[in-house]
Amino acid sequence: MSGRIMVFGIVRPCKHNLCGNLFAEWMAHLCGLCVALRDEHGHAARLVTNYDGLLVSVLTEAQSKETRHRRAAPCALRGFKGADISEAEGVRLAAAVSLILASGKLKDHIEDGDGPFARRFVAAGGGRLADRWERAGTTTAGALAFDPGPLLAAVREQARVERLPGMSLLQLTAPTEDAVAAAFAHTAVLAGKPGNRETLEEAGRYFGRLAHLLDAVEDLDRDRAQGAYNPLVASGTDLATARRHCDDAIGGLRLAMADLDLERRGLVKALLVRETGRAVERTFAEAEAPKKDRRVKPDPGGLISLVCSAAACCTCGLYRPPWDEERYKSCAERCDCSGCDACSNCCEGCSGCCNCCQCCDCSCNC
Repeated sequence: MSGRIMVFGIVRPCKHNLCGNLFAEWMAHLCGLCVALRDEHGHAARLVTNYDGLLVSVLTEAQSKETRHRRAAPCALRGFKGADISEAEGVRLAAAVSLILASGKLKDHIEDGDGPFARRFVAAGGGRLADRWERAGTTTAGALAFDPGPLLAAVREQARVERLPGMSLLQLTAPTEDAVAAAFAHTAVLAGKPGNRETLEEAGRYFGRLAHLLDAVEDLDRDRAQGAYNPLVASGTDLATARRHCDDAIGGLRLAMADLDLERRGLVKALLVRETGRAVERTFAEAEAPKKDRRVKPDPGGLISLVCSAAACCTCGLYRPPWDEERYKSCAERCDCSGCDACSNCCEGCSGCCNCCQCCDCSCNC
């Protein structure tokens, strides 16, 4: 499947691997993005809510001296409870980026006739939705003085390079890197930290490369079975080489994060250093030792598949269809938590077990 501009969740934090305070911050960004999409662009726009896009909001707030939160009304996804959510400009930037990139990915599915989009009626509806998302994202980007040109160009360039023969793996990941670099860099403008811009561009390129590669590794077996496009197959890259590129990206991302001038470093470090490392370990472990769960049903495709995928997006993964392997995993299995041995180092500077996740019976203020 082509058009890998932004994946929807290589960073998957949960209560098992984030300190209580950091998890609350993360949820404030997640709910803030969902509410911003709903309020500015309608309920359908909430389909583009994704974990990785939230990093734009997290980076903006981490560089800002002040934070802007408000109390949100009860929501079914929070057990009908209210919550403090972020309403800073970083959330709106995350919304704009998510809309534009989701639009590009949807258009690519339509062009390739993937799955339900092979049907004319579904493709026509998807095309109208993609156009609406692109206009909405461009409008929000303009209000934030963010030039959406690099993102729109990256979508077109991604489609172009995937149709060229003999492209190397890093040539195939370059459009994704450019798109994420532009989004990361603009967080410095919103936060009033222009000195961070160059470093954030570098960090964005590393994260974009990592996201693209992990998406390709996760989809490798399925793409081969379906005869669909995969950058690893197209470039003749084996898993060992892909892993080296991912490890290099993790190293570059870690160095870039260390050079940033941040007001709050905790959540940024947890997501862009620890969680990305966990994502690499998890993805390659699954790729090298695939286990077929007999409970997983075959994807029926068509409208049913499309509706179920939409439901999974709208519920931020709380609902997963019967053909999604994640449905049958516990939260601890999905986030690789193995108890206090896994979480004891989640806060540097704490002595012994820092007692900062759900498997410990107290809290941590780091």
